[in-house]
Amino acid sequence: MIDRRNILRLAAVLLVFCLIPVFTPVSAAESASPATLTVAASDSNELSKAQADYICDGVDDHVEIQAALAALPDGGTAILSDGTFNCAGIIVPKAGTTLSGQGPDATYLSFTRDGRINVDCEYVTLDGFYVKGTGYSSGVKWLGVMTIRASHAKLHNITGTADTSIQAVYLLIHDPTVYAPTLQDIEFTGCKVVDTGTYGFLHNAWGTTNKVIKDVRYENCSAINCGKYGAFNPWITGFDFAELNDIEGLRVKNCLAEGNLESGFHFEFDPKKVDCVLENCVSRDNGQKPYPARPYQQSDMSTHYFGCGYYAPNADVTFFDCIAEGNSLYGFYTTNGGKLYNCVESETGAGKTDYTHRKPAGYYSVPCRSAKPSLVMENCTSIDSHGYGLQIDLAKDVQIKDFHLENPAGIDGKGASLGGTNNQFSDASVDIHASGDRVNTLVYAKNNQNVQYTGEIFSDSAQAFVVEGGQNVQTAGMTISPAST
Repeated sequence: MIDRRNILRLAAVLLVFCLIPVFTPVSAAESASPATLTVAASDSNELSKAQADYICDGVDDHVEIQAALAALPDGGTAILSDGTFNCAGIIVPKAGTTLSGQGPDATYLSFTRDGRINVDCEYVTLDGFYVKGTGYSSGVKWLGVMTIRASHAKLHNITGTADTSIQAVYLLIHDPTVYAPTLQDIEFTGCKVVDTGTYGFLHNAWGTTNKVIKDVRYENCSAINCGKYGAFNPWITGFDFAELNDIEGLRVKNCLAEGNLESGFHFEFDPKKVDCVLENCVSRDNGQKPYPARPYQQSDMSTHYFGCGYYAPNADVTFFDCIAEGNSLYGFYTTNGGKLYNCVESETGAGKTDYTHRKPAGYYSVPCRSAKPSLVMENCTSIDSHGYGLQIDLAKDVQIKDFHLENPAGIDGKGASLGGTNNQFSDASVDIHASGDRVNTLVYAKNNQNVQYTGEIFSDSAQAFVVEGGQNVQTAGMTISPAST
């Protein structure tokens, strides 16, 4: 027999549980600030507009976007619809907020009249849109369309471009007037720059304190044709990781630099570069500007030229499985701490014909003597270089193992030069495997001291391996075999 009183008690308990959410206290902040707000573009579809919290009219759309961001609580997200947002002012996300679009092929932010995005607060995320910046005034030209000045920022799936009136599309900069602590923990994933008149990704620092930028990560990012169709200045690169800033703890993985005016991946000489790693990156067809028409002079900036796939002088930079293809002057420029593993360069010097004032080299390490070891190369390959495949000089404490030199065009009949230009190469071990018939001398060593050579050279030339001068140069481990075998 069913007890009616038990049924009534059970119904009362269920009613209480159903009503609990209704009576749960809600703070005033939570009720006033939804965790997600939507902003519709003037040209988005009617459904997006009907569901939006803010609707733009196509003029000064940054006002509605900024209003949505300002209304968010910590951890909130402002979602942009598809369509174009015309922004003639600055967007500054609050700390802990996210600004996201529908993807770089759907959501477009067009910045004019000095408009841009400033990340000046910590823990900001930007995700899934396209940015374009044009017509900047001289007062803001040293900034970026996306200017990151605070730590713990994430930029995902953003494609950008800009004209020649601003310094960079993505600028990561320590500016002590905006953010005094060390700038650190910045993440770029799936970000691209295409067909710009300026730098793609640029790191920099103002002031004299906290100039080190730490723990920056790039993955699946691209910089394509930066400065190729007009240039903010003559030194435009795809990625510039150390301009006036020091850099520590950099990680760059699966990234591409292609067709840029100067270097693809670049570190300036003077800043400190510590614990930087590039892995599985490709640098192709960089150094688009012409070779200088006069010999190098320190005081004449028109004679300065990088033209590198990877420019990392005086740097603790490690390269794993990186590729350089068709860069105009050097594939890899690494000195004083560079380490290269399983890297390949090919066709360095392609597209240039007059090497009077610039001599291309697939791998270039001059000078390389301030660290111990100053250079490490293992299982690296040079293929069809239009100049030297390998050039090292003013160097000591170099370790080269299993280097493959294939068919270099050479300079002055030499495919690889070790100590042959400034006559200093010492305390080194070189294991090299060389072949090709475009030069008489595949490996040239001059005035070496305390150097051990091992490996094998395939050539029919009587001068395939030349050792000129020097002391304690050990060559017993090097064999010469006919090219036909």
